Amino acid sequence: MTVMYPDLTENTRSETDLLGSKPIPGDAYYGIHTLRAMENFEISNEKIGDCVEFVRGMVKTKKAAAMANGHLGTISQDIAAAIVRACDTLLASDRFYDQFPIDAFQGGAGTSVNMNTNEVIANIALEQMGHVKGDYQHINPNDHVNKSQSTNDAYPTGFRVALFERTNTVLSALTLLIEAFLAKSEEFSDVLKMGRTQLQDAVPMTLGQEFRAFGITLREEIKSIKRCQELLLEINLGATAIGTGLNTPAGYSELAIEKLAEITGHPFTPAEDLVEATSDCGAYVMLSSSLKRFAVKLSKICNDLRLLSSGPRTGLNEINLPEMQAGSSIMPAKVNPVIPEVVNQVAFKVCGNDLTVTMAAEAGQLQLNVMEPVIGQSLFESLSLLENACVTLKGKCIEGITANRQVCQDFVLNSIGIITYLNPFIGHHEGDIIGKICAETGKSVREVVLERGLLSPEQLDEIFSIENLMNPKYKAQRFAQVTSG
Repeated sequence: MTVMYPDLTENTRSETDLLGSKPIPGDAYYGIHTLRAMENFEISNEKIGDCVEFVRGMVKTKKAAAMANGHLGTISQDIAAAIVRACDTLLASDRFYDQFPIDAFQGGAGTSVNMNTNEVIANIALEQMGHVKGDYQHINPNDHVNKSQSTNDAYPTGFRVALFERTNTVLSALTLLIEAFLAKSEEFSDVLKMGRTQLQDAVPMTLGQEFRAFGITLREEIKSIKRCQELLLEINLGATAIGTGLNTPAGYSELAIEKLAEITGHPFTPAEDLVEATSDCGAYVMLSSSLKRFAVKLSKICNDLRLLSSGPRTGLNEINLPEMQAGSSIMPAKVNPVIPEVVNQVAFKVCGNDLTVTMAAEAGQLQLNVMEPVIGQSLFESLSLLENACVTLKGKCIEGITANRQVCQDFVLNSIGIITYLNPFIGHHEGDIIGKICAETGKSVREVVLERGLLSPEQLDEIFSIENLMNPKYKAQRFAQVTSG
């Protein structure tokens, strides 16, 4: 084994790898592999340390590996304990996240992230043991922290741990948003309004029914995302390079995954086939697709909110959104639906990220997909955007929505669409005739029906009562009684 002894000056230390030596900042917990990645991948402003869940997922993976290796004797109990202690220190504090400075966009299939994690853990352990950083003869990033591992199993395992836990926070935000919609549904349960299909008058409904539909359609996304979470629980830790388990002792994979489940509290299980699991990105595609579906539904709801609140004088003006900011630099008194608008834009970005994940997953070759870094960047970005969108939409829009009750009711009573309620009494053809007359003359349905002598005022009062318009089952029961009599 080649031992890399530190060559310390006042502000730097020297570390050596396959390509030569490099000065490392003396206070840095990362090492030469991380430094080279920093130099090679100056692509974006997003750093691995910005994604706290990912760093924590990698550290939990390393802790599980150290516990398994210590138990199986592939590293000494003292070294295993030192690695575990360093992992616990990192997990208990936020002071080390700046030690993960690698760009989120990187080549190498995640090797830079894996080595960054190995180096930081090794140097924390060295410091806790009373050694200087970089004195890797005591604890080595490769030979000890990375024992029985390859980037190709440690990286996707840490990735899946992070995705599973990050998805839980999104589900929590989504649940609160759903509750806000359902609360508004109760509040608006007695607000009669006109339903519309193809932007044309359809039949009456309540504003409460409309908001309940918003909540229920989003509730379906919880089920969809949870199904994807189940796929993330199947991991390839112990697969090493290509899934054959090279350089791992017997029982390591099962034990390491058992330890990871204990550490995280999540029921991770070994993949059925480690070769397949090492090359497959299907779970990421499924999760991304589910997030896209969620985003599409969220965007459609925001489209509806913008349309329902349009006006106030020349639009639908059925609801009022909270006024958040002045809307124009030239038009006085204009207020725009800025919260639904920003959520629309989040949805567009999530849909774009889904395409990125799709292309990256397809780009895998043979036993490995080297594009996982951009898959990770895309998924973590989508999850973060969707969580923030849910929180923003709930707190700055949905909870403050009010109904313009009279506007909603006037639309119903002046609509030609309510003629549909007369179908059981006058027939569809007669309804067409009445509707055409109303459209041409501007008269109400009630006026034309009375003029043609089709029903009495009392019958129309009954059919067009608020009770009947809000509860069509009442109408159906009444008609059944009339016809049977």
